[in-house]
Amino acid sequence: MTLLGTDQQSDLQAKARDHLWMHFARQSVMTDGPGVPIIVKGEGHHIWDAAGKRYIDGLAGLFVVNAGHGRRRIAQAAAKQAEELAFFPLWSYTHPAAIELAERIANLAPGDLNHVFFSTGGGEAVETAFKLAKQYWKIQGKPTKHKVISRAIAYHGTTQGALAITGLPVMKHMFEPVTPGGFRVPNTNSYRAEESGFGGGTPEEFGLWAADRIEQMIQFEGPETVAAVFLEPVQNAGGCFPAPAGYFQRVREICDRYDVLLVSDEVICAFGRLGHYFGATAYDYQPDMITFAKAVTSGYSPLGGTIVSDRVYEPFAHGDATFPHGYTFGGHPVSAAVALENLDVFEEEGLLENVRTHSPVFRSTLERLLDLPIVGDVRGDGYFFGIELVKDKATKKTFDDDESERLLRGFLSKALFDAGLYCRADDRGDPVIQLAPPLTVGPAEFDEIEQILRSVLQEAWTRL
Repeated sequence: MTLLGTDQQSDLQAKARDHLWMHFARQSVMTDGPGVPIIVKGEGHHIWDAAGKRYIDGLAGLFVVNAGHGRRRIAQAAAKQAEELAFFPLWSYTHPAAIELAERIANLAPGDLNHVFFSTGGGEAVETAFKLAKQYWKIQGKPTKHKVISRAIAYHGTTQGALAITGLPVMKHMFEPVTPGGFRVPNTNSYRAEESGFGGGTPEEFGLWAADRIEQMIQFEGPETVAAVFLEPVQNAGGCFPAPAGYFQRVREICDRYDVLLVSDEVICAFGRLGHYFGATAYDYQPDMITFAKAVTSGYSPLGGTIVSDRVYEPFAHGDATFPHGYTFGGHPVSAAVALENLDVFEEEGLLENVRTHSPVFRSTLERLLDLPIVGDVRGDGYFFGIELVKDKATKKTFDDDESERLLRGFLSKALFDAGLYCRADDRGDPVIQLAPPLTVGPAEFDEIEQILRSVLQEAWTRL
């Protein structure tokens, strides 16, 4: 089945080469190479390219399409809203879809997170939380509290403010100086805990050690200067780092002790990725803010937001206080209507329960790959897993930059795609393959994914 003719494909590749600037990508793939895959159709957990070849969507687009592709009812909800009210801003005005969605999200969020500030994506949501934290402390009469703490290798966005929180130097050096005030602590990569400086012990002891590094950083910088700590429930960059039991509870204690806000960055983890609407619920901790985007609409329309506690909202609730911040398309009527319909799908089809039921099966299926010499670790939670690749399993020795370049970009990404699996081969940190399929998949798809990975990884090992 060819979805686009050869001439159409060639025409699109030429137009892309001449005019399209892709994100996080080497433009030379188009200017000096054969072009890029053109995806033209999605249905369920599959996507199709222009030539009609079908692939498993092992990444839900980009941790986004949690309800799966091709949902006619969600598309129809968008069309209906566009006919009634295609656009109106939330700048001193509002509309029913934003009101209804804000209430629904607040009711799903843990504790007193009752107020929703809408944006259009995850980076904007993080930017909002960063700015709000700084203004909150100024209103409280503590204007020196402006610094933020996050974890090594963590990704929190690419705007100038969010880059201060992102813990990936390679993403920042071309844009420095970025917004000042960002400081890094060790992450919760248990596989490489000792490389972080942990002296050894149980996973729980490692978690407490990692949390205590946050306290150490607050003390070093001065509690009177630290505004917030930003953490993902499962850290994405570096390859899916869950936290050991007790970690987030200790972090909450530390934030309370030093009067620091805790922001749970759930742009990836919210809305089902971990089997709950929010990762904070999954791991039983109470943040002061939650950032979200991606799966709130399953990607059918752009939307993000920051959920704020009663405590942080209170100074703005009365008088003439204003948060001088906003986005033209934040809380867009069509996006809000899409999100409401998307959440209906989640409820009616039990997608969160599906993740909780089948996550152990997904994990055990991927762990079969540990018999391969190139697979060092399988980690993650829910429907969010990373497979770390190593050169020597006994020593956990990783690949140097040249080897990583040849392995990931030179072979793995294309080989996996050619074999029918769209996923992510990532070298932000140690080389990993990431998997985050739609929440609709089950054991049959896990087996298919494992078989493709096994075949390609076996070949990759022979090429080293």
